[in-house]
Amino acid sequence: MLLLKNCTAVELSPAQVRTRLDIVIDGATIVATGRDLAREYPQATVKDMQEKLVMPGMVCAHNHFYSGLSRGVMAPIPPCPDFISTLKNLWWRLDRALDEESLYYSGLICALEAIRSGCSAVIDHHASPTFIENSLALLREAFLNAGLRGMTCFETTDRNEGQAELEAGVAENIRFAELIDNEKARSPEQYLVEAHIGAHAPFTVSNPGLKLLAEAIQKTGRGLHIHVAEDSYDVSRSRDRYAQEPLARLDEYGLLNEKTLIAHGLWLSQSDVDLLNKRGAFLVHNARSNMNNGVGYNPHLPALQHAALGTDGIGSDMFEELKFAWFKHRDAGGPLGPDAFLGMLANGNQLLERNFNQRFGRLEAGYTADLTICDYSAPTPLCAENLAGHFTFGINSSAVHSVMIAGKMVYEDREFGRETAHLYEEARRAAEKMWHRMAAL
Repeated sequence: MLLLKNCTAVELSPAQVRTRLDIVIDGATIVATGRDLAREYPQATVKDMQEKLVMPGMVCAHNHFYSGLSRGVMAPIPPCPDFISTLKNLWWRLDRALDEESLYYSGLICALEAIRSGCSAVIDHHASPTFIENSLALLREAFLNAGLRGMTCFETTDRNEGQAELEAGVAENIRFAELIDNEKARSPEQYLVEAHIGAHAPFTVSNPGLKLLAEAIQKTGRGLHIHVAEDSYDVSRSRDRYAQEPLARLDEYGLLNEKTLIAHGLWLSQSDVDLLNKRGAFLVHNARSNMNNGVGYNPHLPALQHAALGTDGIGSDMFEELKFAWFKHRDAGGPLGPDAFLGMLANGNQLLERNFNQRFGRLEAGYTADLTICDYSAPTPLCAENLAGHFTFGINSSAVHSVMIAGKMVYEDREFGRETAHLYEEARRAAEKMWHRMAAL
């Protein structure tokens, strides 16, 4: 049993700041909060937080760990004047160049850097068309090696090998969900990684593919994780080939429910937004990625009932993502205030609740002990009313002091408790080899 003493306890939505709070943790669960609890729990080990900010763990709600070795890529990349050429010339070559070694180190380094940035969980969306079978199990190994909570899935698509590729992607999603079920039953203490049923985007999944995905969801009890309307091309193709809006097409196959995660959604129609809300599904906003790819700005954020923040593979720094999301919204003349984006950051924990069957996102008894701890010295008063202002204009990932996941300090006093330099050396070697393979494609 652990007692975190003298915390400045911060909750993001609804905003709350409590000073000199004690938090008692037993195993992976918070069992009590209050002041001066040491006498009530004399058996607990006491750690004095010295008024550090202690908050529910931050969640990156959409990421691509397979892209972790793309940073500074040195392979010949043809000009990418639009979104589709960016996919074809860069990302769809990179994912075909992944092998077992490069995927493992990409996943492991991304997991370590997510924790260092203050994330307790990442929801991943994976693609490696030439290494499909057991790729998700390997990614799970990387998550567990780092100690990071998360979810992952395989990006089902027909863009390379048609129906055979669709079937292999769906099979990998089912295989991984069944592996998780078995591991959860056998070793619940290792239950840090969950499964979605993944697909790339409607424009690279045929109707037979959607049928297979629907069967996988019914079989496994998981939800769909897919990009939708990231670029206007996705919508145009859906209207041209299927005479439907993209989400209406997914819904026809029963693919929209409260476990569904839709990434991007910039070019959705109002009817699709209404359908998303009706089904209780989540949309994950990835502001920096949208700007990087030049795909436009999402005007639907004020109308969404369930929205969270992700990075789409641009690291896992959610402090930075929040700032970009707010500043871009402000620049676009949007009506939301910074508190709305703080709420979207907090909503990543709702996604965990929907999939892990645990309680996340509050500093209260009965909630999972996933915590982000920062040594932010506020230069002005810090209270619930101005918390969004401190996050938007002040605190950043350099303040991350420690991260607790499932009651275990996986990162403490800015250290992992083990040597990591050799892992980065291995990652650099794997990246160079992967770049050579990219150059040959």
